[in-house]
Amino acid sequence: MEFEEKQALKIWWLYLVMGATTLPTIAILFSKYGPGLEGMKEMYFAPVFAALSPFLIVFLIQKSKLKLKLTEAGFSYRYFPFHIKTKVLDWAAIEKAYIRKYDAFSEYGGFGVGIRLWFKFSDRAYILNDKNKGLQLELKNGKKLLFSSNKIDEMELFLINLKIKYNIEAIR
Repeated sequence: MEFEEKQALKIWWLYLVMGATTLPTIAILFSKYGPGLEGMKEMYFAPVFAALSPFLIVFLIQKSKLKLKLTEAGFSYRYFPFHIKTKVLDWAAIEKAYIRKYDAFSEYGGFGVGIRLWFKFSDRAYILNDKNKGLQLELKNGKKLLFSSNKIDEMELFLINLKIKYNIEAIR
């Protein structure tokens, strides 16, 4: 018995914003006011690479994937490429696990991986969609983890079944 979900951040519109700011910069570099091709060769094309590097960063963020897995043994997650190994939490390490509403911007400053605003470093969130419900885990060491989900109803049903079948105290 297990629940598995994969999520990715979809921010296609960021390419449009970067294109609108990068294209004029590159146009100036190659215009008569810029250093020209010979000047660019002397600088090893560094300004072009600097102008195009945000596209590479956004591309890497677009390719990142969050994988969640719930089983009777515990909870595991991996946010590739930021987590090389899968992080595993057994139910004994989790004090509470429940579904809750959240506001990505007012609580965590937006989407992606973030910490709770106002320097609450022990409260981390992985928010990769625009829904407002997620799985909140409160660990026995005082840390909190929040995970967004595209299948929140399925996850909630799975948690209820898991609690009934295996009598896991952490699930509320």
